[in-house]
Amino acid sequence: MNVHNIPYAQTGYFSGLILDYLNQDASLAPFYEAFPSTQNFLAQADRKGASFSSEQRRVLVSALHAQYKGITLTKATRQHIDLLAEDQSFTITTGHQLSLLTGPLYFIFKIASTVKLCQQLKKVEPQKDFIPVYWMATEDHDFEEISHFMFEGKKINWAHPTPGGAVGAMTLESLQPVLDLLEQLLPKNQAANRLTQWLSQSYRSSASLAEATRKLVNALFGSYGLVIVDGDDAALKESFAPYMQQELKTQVCYSQVSQQIEALQTQYNKSFKPQVNPREINLFYLSPNKRQRIIRHTEGFQLDGDPAPISEKELLDRLASNPQAFSPNVLLRPLYQEVILPNIAYIGGGGELAYWLELKSFFASQSIPFPLLVLRNSAVLVDAKTQKKIRNLNLQPEDFFLRRNPLIHKKIDQISAIDLDLQFLKKELEKNFLHLENLVKQTDASFEGAVAAQRQKQFKGIDHLEKRLIQAQKRKLKDHVERLGVLYESLFPGEGLQERQLNFSTFFLEKGADLIPELIQAFDPLQFQFSWIEL
Repeated sequence: MNVHNIPYAQTGYFSGLILDYLNQDASLAPFYEAFPSTQNFLAQADRKGASFSSEQRRVLVSALHAQYKGITLTKATRQHIDLLAEDQSFTITTGHQLSLLTGPLYFIFKIASTVKLCQQLKKVEPQKDFIPVYWMATEDHDFEEISHFMFEGKKINWAHPTPGGAVGAMTLESLQPVLDLLEQLLPKNQAANRLTQWLSQSYRSSASLAEATRKLVNALFGSYGLVIVDGDDAALKESFAPYMQQELKTQVCYSQVSQQIEALQTQYNKSFKPQVNPREINLFYLSPNKRQRIIRHTEGFQLDGDPAPISEKELLDRLASNPQAFSPNVLLRPLYQEVILPNIAYIGGGGELAYWLELKSFFASQSIPFPLLVLRNSAVLVDAKTQKKIRNLNLQPEDFFLRRNPLIHKKIDQISAIDLDLQFLKKELEKNFLHLENLVKQTDASFEGAVAAQRQKQFKGIDHLEKRLIQAQKRKLKDHVERLGVLYESLFPGEGLQERQLNFSTFFLEKGADLIPELIQAFDPLQFQFSWIEL
């Protein structure tokens, strides 16, 4: 395995906000706790440890043991769950939707980044334990986003007959034909047999999507002690109930986040567009096949889609008797996470970090430590066959970040026997037109406009001829162009990042059990660079 790192700014795939964050732009400093560094992680552990009680740890450990009931625990995960009872144990968390077969590659990258960071911190501070956590977004209701994945260029799609409500509670009967199709497409090798076994142990033997996802992710990362948390838990939500009660009574999240967005626009960038806009009430109400927004009403509250209002007393009584029926939205969920976990850092993608930057003042209003924010590792995975093609074409990793057409133009220039750059003609013309302009000034200035128009026409003509020459050379070198286009598409499908399109199974079928260990070895969450990984 070879790893080539490329600065994020040179890839062209990351927002200005994230690049400014990585560059520690001073105008962003008020909107996060501290920039991720070894020293700052340890300081954050001290802050979190001082505010996280032994009772909170007891509730968490008890809830996790209950969640894992009936699932074969690895020794490492069992040890990590038990260690969470100790006051020198801290979590580093990532989260994601319950994407089918983990969905796009970056699902795997998130967890691999989290595992690696915990390993790095443990080496620096062996007196503390750093435990990787994957937070399952079981209460999400956007089924369309999680219902498919790509395999061998095909979109494998799951059509559920009743896709409403929290996705974690969805049953899996309608998924079985999809799994049958996938297994028919798998090759006959050891890695495919392992993948089939995982499908059998997860999606084919679980009562819900949440259970299946836990089993699959546990199979992938259990040997590293990954702890999987389902926030849709009665005991954990009971711990969070006071904060949900406050949300219903005072709507403090709306006011604080709105002010933070305004501050970001004033202090950081006037054109800043919030990743997530707060709602007046940032809670949903869960019932079978439904996840309804809670809306303020003149008579108290209303559940989105229901005509009858609910009095404030009735809704607060429901919260007291059944807190599990209440579900935090994307802005309240981070607070829930930090209330129930001894967490010191969150690892996420650029979009996630963008909405976390809206939350610091809200956390301060709740007296909850704001975690350090770490950009997950991003990568392009290059298999052996693709590596050989790249070498044969005499290309470098950086070349592929030019985008498709500039890359092809560059390669055509390299292999052409003629010089296709006609810009030297512009320089010659420039000299001639300067001479002509001087003559016009000395004879009849009224011709200046005509000379300028002719100059522009000639320059455009050269640009047009250059494009025609390049197109002609492309036709002549059609084989090279087609091969390079296919190669580029395999690495950047649809001119987007591979990690947002392909599923881990594509590479697992080639690398087998070595895939995840090699990713963890290759990643460095504190290097803040894009990885080109030759598997």
